[in-house]
Amino acid sequence: MPIWRRGGRSARPSKMASKGDKLVSELRAFGLELPGAHSKSPWPEHDDLAVRDKTFAYLPAKGGSFSLSCKLPYTGYDALRLPFAQPTGYGLGKSGWVSFNPGEDDIPDIEQLKAWVEESYRAQAPRKLVKELDDRG
Repeated sequence: MPIWRRGGRSARPSKMASKGDKLVSELRAFGLELPGAHSKSPWPEHDDLAVRDKTFAYLPAKGGSFSLSCKLPYTGYDALRLPFAQPTGYGLGKSGWVSFNPGEDDIPDIEQLKAWVEESYRAQAPRKLVKELDDRG
């Protein structure tokens, strides 16, 4: 019996979180654990990650389709070979930013996504905070 029918209640079922929503939540939690990281929402459809007010990962707000933009000074060239990757718009691509817009079935695994977010963090964070991250082990 569906959960929303148990106990005589007849409420509508809540929308199930997509794979992309779950990965974005996990990525956001991972990013917020980095030294000095905080959430930044400059536009209604974004819930980005920043360090000292410098964005290091552009993420969609809850319920949006999966997307990720990161500054990838070391792995960006290889990342751009993926069919769902492209240089980030608004001139950011010229500075090493890469945007990923895969379909639900093509989203890379969480470890790869975390590696991109961490690389971007390291590119944007002050040296003192990068050292603090390195000291964590």
